Amino acid sequence: MADEMVRRAQQFVNRTYPNMLGIPALDENGQTGWPTMYALTRALQYELGVSTLSDTFGPTTLSTLASKFPKLNASTTPSANFARIIQSALYCKGYDGGDIDGKYNSRVESSVAKLKTDMGVDGLFPGGDLIPKAFKGLLNMDAYVTVNSGSDGIRSVQRWLNGRYVNRADFFIIPCDGHNSRDVSKSMLYAIQYELGMADGTANGVFGPGTKSGLKSHTVSTGSSGTWVSLFSAAMILNLRPVSFSSSFTTSLADAVRTFQSFAKLPANGSGDFQTWASLLVSYGDQDRKGEACDGVTKITPARAAALKADGIKYVGRYLTNPSTTSLPEKAIQPGELQTIADSGLRCYPIYQTFGRDASGFTYAAGRAAGYAAANAALDHGFKPGARIFFAVDFDALDADVTSNVLPHFKGIEDSMADAGNPFKVGVYGPRNVCTRVAEAGHSTASFVSDMSSGFSGNYGYPLPGDWAYDQIVTRTVGSGDGKIEIDNNIASGRDIGENSFNKPRGVLPDVRFLGGYLNALHDDIGKYMQSIGFPNDGGNRIFTHTQCFETVLANDDVVTAQSNRYNMRKALIQTSAYWEMRHYDIIDQAVDAAVVYYHTGVGGGMTPKRDSSTGIAQISGEVGIRAWNHCINKGYVSGTILDPAKDADIWTMWQKVNKDNAYALQTVSLIHLWDAEGKPGGSNPPAGETTLRSMRLDYTESEIFQVLRRYQGWGTEAEEHATKRMALYQIFEKYNGIVRNL
Repeated sequence: MADEMVRRAQQFVNRTYPNMLGIPALDENGQTGWPTMYALTRALQYELGVSTLSDTFGPTTLSTLASKFPKLNASTTPSANFARIIQSALYCKGYDGGDIDGKYNSRVESSVAKLKTDMGVDGLFPGGDLIPKAFKGLLNMDAYVTVNSGSDGIRSVQRWLNGRYVNRADFFIIPCDGHNSRDVSKSMLYAIQYELGMADGTANGVFGPGTKSGLKSHTVSTGSSGTWVSLFSAAMILNLRPVSFSSSFTTSLADAVRTFQSFAKLPANGSGDFQTWASLLVSYGDQDRKGEACDGVTKITPARAAALKADGIKYVGRYLTNPSTTSLPEKAIQPGELQTIADSGLRCYPIYQTFGRDASGFTYAAGRAAGYAAANAALDHGFKPGARIFFAVDFDALDADVTSNVLPHFKGIEDSMADAGNPFKVGVYGPRNVCTRVAEAGHSTASFVSDMSSGFSGNYGYPLPGDWAYDQIVTRTVGSGDGKIEIDNNIASGRDIGENSFNKPRGVLPDVRFLGGYLNALHDDIGKYMQSIGFPNDGGNRIFTHTQCFETVLANDDVVTAQSNRYNMRKALIQTSAYWEMRHYDIIDQAVDAAVVYYHTGVGGGMTPKRDSSTGIAQISGEVGIRAWNHCINKGYVSGTILDPAKDADIWTMWQKVNKDNAYALQTVSLIHLWDAEGKPGGSNPPAGETTLRSMRLDYTESEIFQVLRRYQGWGTEAEEHATKRMALYQIFEKYNGIVRNL
């Protein structure tokens, strides 16, 4: 909602500080935001004479302000524009700034006094003088009153920290909004270090050796009192534990501590000992703790299993797939490994992870693909229905990323599992905020928390999720000789205990003819998925319905099976490309096809003739068909006549075949995939990235499958987006093909 006084503040900036001064013009929309705060910060720097203007209210701005104006008031404010900056900033923070008339009057004094009270620094700095650190806090987006259902308890901690430590050199005023955050959590570490006696410049807000050593001599327990109890109760409050902020360690606080310790799998002694301090202050806690669980990228051999068991490990996390063909060759579960784990008395919990290292890799369609792929891989390895698969979010996901990308992704995973009859439970691996929000949305049943990544935005300032099953805290090495293995050591809560009984692995088998008994299930699963991404079963604005496309592809199952067996290619690759392209055929494609007929035959009219187009059920152009066939003929993959894509007659010959002969079109799909896998040599202007994949094989990784599907369409953003959606379609076809070939 627009605020007229904020609009006037924006008008002041635009009128007084034109763009030539390095202060960009603002949208005069009456809405507070970072652009306005940045502009006011630059305006302040200009008035202070700072040579290089910046969006950041950094050390130079603060030191210059402090040296020139340690207190700003009606007497010391140097100019009307300087006062207008203060007045404008007050309005942007929700305080009365007067008439933005350049006067530090009684209204401004009253608002500054209220601001400092809200910040908690009024005890040290009473009255209406604006001090430099409060000015710094005025020019950001922090709130100093509770917002968005903030906690009064957390706000009391925030105000106390500000009031006690604001005069320390490296401590800056933190928000008092009732929410824990990265800045608030770091301020707690500064506070601990200050109370340990660390000097300014030594205290750094990092949970390092000096801080750990100091905390070990500051256990607090029932009967303790003073600042250390205040800090401890503050840490409990910031972790959302139901206690009062107090300097006295009461029996009720001890009871709450025992509850927290039991929850975090710490010794439940009711005291604020080092391990409890550590768990409250940093996500990984005491990294000297030994957990009962681990995960790793190395095969569990009998010797390594013995070493793990001797070290107290019970549960081993292993990856269902490895998206890379070149790194970490043992990352995925290896043949015979699950039986070794079971025979050794250990249990295994499966993890699914691809290359999703930023928000763009997480979408609803990608989640559908991930769910199907993980289920297929779990069945391949021999996991029995009911096992929980932990799906990884292994990047520093901001809260906005969780909303826009991660939650839709897990909805896709949940939906794919539901469509498959929920053969496996869905777990989530990731930072605390990711795990909590995915669970609260109902998309997961337990969390595997990446607490070792303590600097992640989703870990810093967030409590341990209530449904945590595994808590990853440190990487270490176990065993020696043949048993030596590097693991991520994880605390186990008991909410998940992995699996110790497995079916026989399905192995890598060639595809076989499809069985009619599974046609309806496959038809319905594909229909549900395509509907979920905007393709209604009746075709919508496309020419063909779901059933028409499905029946066309499956009617040629003999051809597809033969191509699969001949080229060591999964049937799902051929089925996916053909079905996807046929589903996209629309009235525009129909008109373009007519224009091609007109070009080559003169039949038709009333249109611009066109030499070539993507056509037929698999949308193959004459040129692409020729180049793929020529490549495969030259390679000896297939016999046939070499055609020339520069000749109209040859284009027309190929175009008619892929347009009219469905079996020929499906055969051509397989040849295009072979050509694509080998980098499209001889193709028209392929980008430098179109490198050769491994030769076609039945055990292609997901990244190789993605590349083959993407290259069928070409390159660019649309091809990438479509390939992401086609990955789920591929996994649905592969699910049923896998069932049939393993009967």
